Amino acid sequence: MAQKRTGCGCLIAVLIAIAIIIFGVLYYLRTRRTEEQLPPPSGGQLNVHVLDIGQGDSILIRTPSNKAVLIDAGNPGNGKKILAALNGYGVNQIDLLVATHAHADHIGAADEVIKGIPVRQVLDSGVENDTKNYADFLAAIDERMDAPDKYLTATPGQRFDLGDGVFLTVLAPTQPLFKKEDLRGGGNEPNANSIIMRLDYGEFSMLLTGDAEAQTEDRLIQAGARLEADVLKVGHHGSRYATSEDFIERGRFTDAIISNGEDNRYGHPSQDVLDRLRAGKVNIYRTDLQGEITITSNGSERYEIKPAREATGDIATGRKPDRDDSSRTGFIQYGDFGPARRPTQANANNRNANNRNANTSSRRTANNNNRGR
Repeated sequence: MAQKRTGCGCLIAVLIAIAIIIFGVLYYLRTRRTEEQLPPPSGGQLNVHVLDIGQGDSILIRTPSNKAVLIDAGNPGNGKKILAALNGYGVNQIDLLVATHAHADHIGAADEVIKGIPVRQVLDSGVENDTKNYADFLAAIDERMDAPDKYLTATPGQRFDLGDGVFLTVLAPTQPLFKKEDLRGGGNEPNANSIIMRLDYGEFSMLLTGDAEAQTEDRLIQAGARLEADVLKVGHHGSRYATSEDFIERGRFTDAIISNGEDNRYGHPSQDVLDRLRAGKVNIYRTDLQGEITITSNGSERYEIKPAREATGDIATGRKPDRDDSSRTGFIQYGDFGPARRPTQANANNRNANNRNANTSSRRTANNNNRGR
């Protein structure tokens, strides 16, 4: 009897291994085919603005033909600031609003944005969250949007043609979705199932990771997803439980941008992540120290990254959380510490003094272009 149970167990293990291999092959073929079909860039200017909205994410993509994509919408109350930024850049419609996951620092002001400007489509991770913020987000879609395809759920291989040779491709979440029992201690389903997308425009590429954690990164690596990109939007604001060494090595990034708040209580960005990025020879930009970060590209081998101001602190120095989490094996959760501290007057004075300055950086060289994008 014991031998029969062992044989059965071996058979199950083989079947699971075969299923994983089949999933990896299908995923690889589905995501790689988009690379083969991308047309050449128009040569017009693509702009990516990582908005300075504090401890959260909101990223505006403007194409050469003035199509607009907004990836996340920050915290509740950020709506006025985001709408002001859109207005300042001449955006009068959002063609695609991406909600990477249902946490308040990413979709908190999504309802304010939807009520404040026409939105053509919304892309959601499909992982719900039982919060007022998420309910308000869904209600705003129902009340203010009329298109029959107004709400989409993200699936790997999904591709959005923005014209001019600009494409957004969904890499995650992948099936089966992560469940609570699959996650390391402290992890959570919305983060693990964040939408991950890659932006391609000719020779330029950017990876946008939401709050994806190391387990999500590992799954993409194992599936052979196309992770190589020029610029990385660092996952989960620089949490030490994301942006693994393997992920950085696979991505071969030149530049990384961290969207986080100056007075956040979560220890973002962590020193561990900053050290890993520096070890990978990745240039680092931070909204907490440099304000809004703007990337421009005409689809050629060079692109430009321009912070709104000179850094008000050391880019390579991380922050410490208000509570030590060294005994935890997962994330410090959003909301653990309540709202961020109010900025000190000294920091406010430093920001005002430095707003008159801008630090322009062009990091791409011809040699970078030989990295097998």
